[in-house]
Amino acid sequence: MWWFQQGLSVLPVALVVWSAASFVFSYITAIVLHHVDPLVPYISDTGTIPPERCIFGIMLNISAFLGLATMYVRYKQVYALNPDKSKIIKLNKIGLMLGLMSCFGLCIIANFQKCILYYVHVLGACLTFGVGAVYMLVQTVLSYLMQPEVHSKDIFWIRLTVLLWCCSSIVSMFVSSVVLYSGLYGTNLVQKLHWDPQEEGYTAHIISTVSEWSLAFSFLSFFLTYIRDFQKISLCAVVSLHGQTLYNTPQSFMTDEQTLLVAGSI
Repeated sequence: MWWFQQGLSVLPVALVVWSAASFVFSYITAIVLHHVDPLVPYISDTGTIPPERCIFGIMLNISAFLGLATMYVRYKQVYALNPDKSKIIKLNKIGLMLGLMSCFGLCIIANFQKCILYYVHVLGACLTFGVGAVYMLVQTVLSYLMQPEVHSKDIFWIRLTVLLWCCSSIVSMFVSSVVLYSGLYGTNLVQKLHWDPQEEGYTAHIISTVSEWSLAFSFLSFFLTYIRDFQKISLCAVVSLHGQTLYNTPQSFMTDEQTLLVAGSI
């Protein structure tokens, strides 16, 4: 059995690989068609013009679904491991709600392009990265509270490091974006897809784009830390049959015996 076939580790693996592929494929398509500059464009710029916009939207929607599934399984795992600890259970529920909001924000990013509905796109980015960073914080705190009985100290420090990486990327991107869009370097920069290195504001633009890519991959790196945890959990679907037919039959003709079918690991 391969390592990614153990338990449900395929979920975070699929989330990371698919999300990274969505960035790379749309980037390559945009570069080949000369829609953006090769040197570190905004991720959103690589999903602005067809056909890469179509690839970007479809793949990110699937990423949102994979993220939702991964966060839900993580929620169920933490709950199963700490059924009597009210503090952990409460934080775990908060984490799930934050995760759902972050996935919804990713759907907004996928379906509302920056050059078409800028403020809606920014809202999606705030939900995805801003609320997502708080989700990472909650999961890091949970890792701290569950050590050493459930989590090792190593996994806590790894998640804390990735969280600090994420936060530093957010700060860098926010500051550089405020400087870039302050009006000092012209207006209507949202629609600008090509930059000349000699232009004013180019340095702030590069810092902002590098920070965005760094932020995106810090998120993906955080979900990589779930792999070992998910190797130790599996879900089974149990179907209870109350009759041998799918037709409507009187209750008196139904057998009392129930047949349980285990569909296997999901």
